Amino acid sequence: MSHFETLGGEGPLRRVIDMFVDRVFADVMIGFIFAGKNRERIREMEYQLAAEQLGGPVVYSGRPIQSVHAKLPIMGGHFDRRRQILLNTLRDCDVPAEVQAAWIEHVDALREDVLGVGHAPHECDHDLQAERGQEESIGEVS
Repeated sequence: MSHFETLGGEGPLRRVIDMFVDRVFADVMIGFIFAGKNRERIREMEYQLAAEQLGGPVVYSGRPIQSVHAKLPIMGGHFDRRRQILLNTLRDCDVPAEVQAAWIEHVDALREDVLGVGHAPHECDHDLQAERGQEESIGEVS
């Protein structure tokens, strides 16, 4: 049985994702990253990514994780905060422990894709973030 099936399928997974997305949008530490973003699209992409990773009959149709996050001002602490919000959500939704472990393992495997290659697990690259901010500002002017 897949982790997707153990969780109960699409309905329970969507409930977890809905709660999680609402929490990250409202969070005082990372909510600013989501300001102005399409919440429903993020819900759907989070659902697809999780469903595929958990062995469900779904294929993630979003852009590669690296390109989605490349211009966002995400540092190690932001990544860790999102991870903790997910973990709290999984626990609050009574997601089985083996599904939680698989999901968090997948999130941890995406760390370099989100933050960039060559960073220590909890390191923040302020120079890289400054570059991302400058590129974003330049893009807004043109």
